[in-house]
Amino acid sequence: MKKTIITVVGKDTVGIIARVCTYLAENHINILDISQTIVQGYFNMMMVVDTADSSKRHGDMADELEKLGEGIGVIIKCQKEEIFDQMHRI
Repeated sequence: MKKTIITVVGKDTVGIIARVCTYLAENHINILDISQTIVQGYFNMMMVVDTADSSKRHGDMADELEKLGEGIGVIIKCQKEEIFDQMHRI
């Protein structure tokens, strides 16, 4: 299993989850856990995904998700689990 953390933040609009999940499905990336909330019109989602079955390189996936986010007006960040854990360690 190769876990990656994906975060999506921005003004809430129709189709954010659908667009991100479509990208993941098309690239054989499995969602392991997902949390999303909307606070006063602002959308926030965090996903833990498994990229083991994807042929996509991490850097390419991160770049493509960032561009997808720009197209729908949100910020999408993608980090390998070990890097995310190190950055958020107390």
